[in-house]
Formats: sequence, C-alpha cells, structure tokens
Amino acid sequence: MDKATNPHLCIAPSVKLGKDVKLSQFINLYGCEIGDETKIGAFVEIQKNSTVGKRCKISSHTFICEGVTIEDNVFIGHGVMFINDTFPRATTNGQLQTEADWKVERTIVKKGASVGTGVTILANITIGENAIVGAGSVVTKNVPANSIVAGNPAKFLRPIGKTPIGKTMEAGK
Repeated sequence: MDKATNPHLCIAPSVKLGKDVKLSQFINLYGCEIGDETKIGAFVEIQKNSTVGKRCKISSHTFICEGVTIEDNVFIGHGVMFINDTFPRATTNGQLQTEADWKVERTIVKKGASVGTGVTILANITIGENAIVGAGSVVTKNVPANSIVAGNPAKFLRPIGKTPIGKTMEAGK
C-alpha cells in the first residue's frame, strides 16, 4: 500500500515493511521495521529504532516510541502508550533538550504477549512471553512470562491457564 492508494498514510522511506502488512488510514511510521502479516490500525505512530514482529496486531490510537521491540504474534490493544524516558525534561540548564541530552530506554514485548486497551508501559520494561496485561493497567515492573497482570500499578494476578482459585481452565479439571 502506498500514498497513491491511501493518501492518509505517512510512511517515511526509512521504514521496512514485511510481506502482506496491512495498514489502516492515518498512520505515521518512520525509521521502524514491521514484520510480515502484521496489521496496524488507524491513528498509530511507530517511531524510529522500533521493531514490530510478524503476525502482530497493533490496534488504533497506539503510540510505539523509539526503542520499543515487539516480537512475533503480539496483540497490542487500542490506545496503548509506550514510554522511553524515566525522567523526562524539556530543558537542560535552561536550554531545550536535544537528542544529545537524552538516552533511549528500551522496552521489549516478548512473543505471544497480549496488552489490553489503554495500557501505559513505562521505560525499561520486559513483558514476558505469552503474558497478558489487563486493560487500563500501568506497567511499572517487568511482567513474567505466562502470567496475567492488571491494575495501577500492574500486579501479578495468576499464571496463564489457572482460575483465581487455582483450577485449570480446561474442561473437567
């Protein structure tokens, strides 16, 4: 898909798009890499030095800032915000900051994870493989693989496949 077929796209020449990527209208991509068969919803921005893996779904109104890596098969809900600066400031010694005053703090979302609508993910976070982050959560610490977290701040609720009382969710168990 290009500007001729969708005039509401803003895709810089530095973007690397994989095979069969599906792009909605009103998106802004620059300096990033998007894997094969990924779907990106409307009003999404993905900044430079960020990577989205294969077969991901990035829902509308999401902001993926510089330094974020999203591995394969990840779901990102609507309005998810990533943060890459623990102590943001506009100025240094009274002058507007430049890139020289700032260091990217990396974040990674591992394979198969799901991040619910309206989640905020702070800098220097790893969300483990197959983890689920509940809608509206604020992730301030690493999320273990195969776990469910939710809340503000997000707290461990249970491992995947267990009900709150410890029974598996499979029939008959």
